[in-house]
Amino acid sequence: MKILVSDNLGEIGIKMFGEEPGMTVDVKTGLQPDELKGIIGEYDALVIRSATRVTEDILDAATNLKVVGRAGIGLDNVDIPAATKRGVVVMNTPTGNVVTTAEHTIAMMMALTRNIPWGTATLKQGLWEKKKLQGREVYKKVLGLIGMGKIGSIVADRARGLKMQVIVHDPFVTPEQIEKAGFEPVSLEELYRRADYITVHVPKFKDTVGFMNKAAFDQMKAGVMIINCARGGIVDEADLNEALRSGKVAGAALDVFETEPPGVCPLFEIDRVICTPHLGASTLEAQTNVAVQVAEQIIAYLRDGTIINAVNVPAVSGELLQKIGPLVTLADRMGCLLAQLSVGPIKEVVIEYAGDFQDLDLAPVTTAVLKGLLTPMVKDTVNSVNAEVVAKERGIKVTEARLVETEEFVNLITVKTVSSEGTSKVAGTIFGHKDPRVVNINNFRLELHPQGRFVLIHNHDKPGAIGSIGMLLGDSNINISRMRVGQEEGGDKTIIFLRTDDIIPADVMDKLRDLPLNITVTPFEL
Repeated sequence: MKILVSDNLGEIGIKMFGEEPGMTVDVKTGLQPDELKGIIGEYDALVIRSATRVTEDILDAATNLKVVGRAGIGLDNVDIPAATKRGVVVMNTPTGNVVTTAEHTIAMMMALTRNIPWGTATLKQGLWEKKKLQGREVYKKVLGLIGMGKIGSIVADRARGLKMQVIVHDPFVTPEQIEKAGFEPVSLEELYRRADYITVHVPKFKDTVGFMNKAAFDQMKAGVMIINCARGGIVDEADLNEALRSGKVAGAALDVFETEPPGVCPLFEIDRVICTPHLGASTLEAQTNVAVQVAEQIIAYLRDGTIINAVNVPAVSGELLQKIGPLVTLADRMGCLLAQLSVGPIKEVVIEYAGDFQDLDLAPVTTAVLKGLLTPMVKDTVNSVNAEVVAKERGIKVTEARLVETEEFVNLITVKTVSSEGTSKVAGTIFGHKDPRVVNINNFRLELHPQGRFVLIHNHDKPGAIGSIGMLLGDSNINISRMRVGQEEGGDKTIIFLRTDDIIPADVMDKLRDLPLNITVTPFEL
């Protein structure tokens, strides 16, 4: 087995690979994409950090690749759907650097508050600007925490030790769980209004890119300070620049940027901005931890098929995975679909297995449901190993049941979520031996291949409903590549599944919502 290490990795990890019988390791850092593409076909495993981009193009050339291991948490640089399609396991090390990143957030906040970078720079220039560099106390100040995952929770705990008042907004954590941890749950609007400091701890995906923008800054109290050690792009840099120059934001501490390295950046011209080159995970302890973890995980997988900390496959033995793989895929996609259907913090997940499952251990299938459900909420930290723990930490009750028979299918998985705003339900089965299908969404019968981008339209079952949709999309030069219509059980409404050749623009989506027979129009991505 050949292993390629394409980014800087702690020596202990490289040593572990080299000492494993039957495995050889090559360290080739700084490869250009074409160089990586030219050699990746030789390797069974690829070890990366944040520099190497594992694109679909690279994966196409990786004819022998079995596993990609990220020494760290973030996987923005890996095309996970492409890897999954090619049967490549993608692993990360989600616990190796959470303390380090949380500590860096606190360090950035303190350095910004007490003007430490400017004090150092001016003193080295022979100046003594003691009055000009007067700072603040963090004692009794309000820290607004956006996102209370593993890193956010540690930041909140450290801030409590500094005697700060910590308020928390996380739409995917119940207020009861936040209060149980000793903090105050608030709405996003209240957080913006009250916070003296705001730290960001949310994953980066389509709904959080540009999350903190001009509209957000306009709601904040004057003199607020912003700290982002999460992911670049969550804070809109152009809007932050404007807010800093207007004085609305008193200062900002950034460890991450929209483009890395950022090159010429207008924010660097502002004295009240301090920044570091993505150092959140850069401590000796953290790099040792992630090097050991990624080496252990890849060795275990290559040696005996054991999967640990995978983001696209559950933690399971290789033998069992061959038997339940299609069910795992179906369960993961059903969970992801429910995450987008559900409104409000989820309190309970009910999973029902009906029919003949041949006495299989379905625990990995349950885990896959939870992973798919939680991934859009905490994408950087949830995986097949910790999905159940994350659900428990968020106060989500998980219930399983088995029924002997199902009326229409050999076997059927039904998943229901219960939130403060109501319930949502999805059911699915396997066609043939390995083809996953969603067959019911909120009591609407249909047949849906759960993959890719699509739109679900809930409408009145009346003449002209489908025709008006087709006419609108046709007039907008958008071709429908697939359409499925499902009827409400015992009702007078239908649900329409649409897949189009091109992404439907926002203005066309608004026109679809305005059609008189449409009730809801919701885009999904699986």
